[in-house]
Amino acid sequence: MSLITKIDALLSCWRFHWKCWQRRRCIIRYSPEWPVFAGPRWEERILSEPVTDRLHIKQGRSIGRRIFFYDDYVLSVYLKRHYHLPWYLRLLALLWPSRAWSPGLQEWEKLRWAAQQGWPVPRAVAAGQWVGPGCKLQSFIAIEELGDMLPLHEAIPIAAKSLSPEAFAAWKRALFAELARLVATLHQNCIFHKDLYLCHFYIYETHILDTNNDMNNNVYFIDLHRLQRHRWSAIWWQVKDLAQFFFSCEIDEVTSFDRRFFWLSYCKHMNIRGIREKFLYNFIFFKINLYKRHERRRRKQLCGSLSVTSV
Repeated sequence: MSLITKIDALLSCWRFHWKCWQRRRCIIRYSPEWPVFAGPRWEERILSEPVTDRLHIKQGRSIGRRIFFYDDYVLSVYLKRHYHLPWYLRLLALLWPSRAWSPGLQEWEKLRWAAQQGWPVPRAVAAGQWVGPGCKLQSFIAIEELGDMLPLHEAIPIAAKSLSPEAFAAWKRALFAELARLVATLHQNCIFHKDLYLCHFYIYETHILDTNNDMNNNVYFIDLHRLQRHRWSAIWWQVKDLAQFFFSCEIDEVTSFDRRFFWLSYCKHMNIRGIREKFLYNFIFFKINLYKRHERRRRKQLCGSLSVTSV
């Protein structure tokens, strides 16, 4: 390659990034029915679109439920919007604006990929990423609401009150067997959720009182924006996932027997036994104790701030 060709390529690259700096570039993905419900020019107002209810705002992002109507049809989605993202993501997006650097577009790709694998996940309806002007990066994703479903941290207490002790014990065994199979399916492929709390698993309300205990492929999991494959550091993320899960299972209705049943089922699917099982088990509970210590510190700080405010 001659010197003139190299200079011309550098100038073209500089002009391209200068245009990215000056203008707002966007990547939009959506399902066929989305424009019908969202209306014309929806991409210009989606970041400021008011939600219907369940709005939560924190750390430069928001999530809320938005219900769209078209004739006699209804589309209920959760809108996740990201307004302020870390500087390194903004820089990478400026350098390579055609890639998915934002949480919204990344979760779209992960949800679509997970659905292609046949995994029980919610449906991504639309997503978008805006780069520029300047070093600016924003995104959104609309995920269809899991209608007639409840998160497990709500479903388990309801089942405990509604079923007899024997039926509830059998129901939990079927549930935790399916959870073990689902988590093992991820980990066997070196794929880790990184936010594997009980509240991120959903089941149909009809299955709460179902004494047939048919849980196979009926437990859904959400919040895949951190989902990622790690081959070389698999053990670290495996411990993190399982510690998060066990930590979130420490509720009155989930006994130590239930947690032990999940662990044995998981080890069976993963073919873990002997010294490896003991090492992993101890590592997980070391991590759980760190979570508990962090939670105690957080509550202590919260109580301290509340007492100062009251004074």
